Amino acid sequence: MKTATFTALSLAALIGSAAAQTTQAPVPVGTSGAAASATTTSSASGAASSADYRLTAGDKLRIDVYKDAQLSQSLQIRPDGKITLPLIGDVPAAGRTSIELRDAIASSLTDYMKNPTVTVIVVETAPQVIYVNGEVSKPGVYTLGNGRVSVLQAIAMAGGFTDFADKKNIRILRGAQTLKFNYKDAIDDDNRRQPLQLQAGDTVIVK
Repeated sequence: MKTATFTALSLAALIGSAAAQTTQAPVPVGTSGAAASATTTSSASGAASSADYRLTAGDKLRIDVYKDAQLSQSLQIRPDGKITLPLIGDVPAAGRTSIELRDAIASSLTDYMKNPTVTVIVVETAPQVIYVNGEVSKPGVYTLGNGRVSVLQAIAMAGGFTDFADKKNIRILRGAQTLKFNYKDAIDDDNRRQPLQLQAGDTVIVK
């Protein structure tokens, strides 16, 4: 009798767990709406975009300012990582998410209008690539396949180091930033840390 009761209770718990998983609301990958939100559409290739996607040079955008046709623009992020809009001029875009860019534009427009409502739409994304140069076997341009590549993986993609490489003094150029990376520390069991993740447009230089 105890065994039958236990079995019935276990079955009921499993059914309840499955029902909870079935009715759980999906997590949205993009947000749309008023000034506190932005819309990120899929690229021309049909791949779904997410709120975590970071813009890069070459991306094509649609900037909509509610009830202002002159400020609303279709444009492309320049090689310097910026876009230009009426009234506010140059705005850094590369390296930001669409939501971060929307907030920056809305903040700048508050000097000219009350409570601006801005939407940023990614119309088409440029190929997501990184550059590996210097003392590696195969310097060149490499694609970010799943959007996440570490410095260690990028060096492996470039065929590894040459005999003259300074493994302690690797630099990553990211826009106006210069990040330092020590390969020997990264592979040392006593000092091992999470490898630095590269972003689209980063340049890895091995001296």
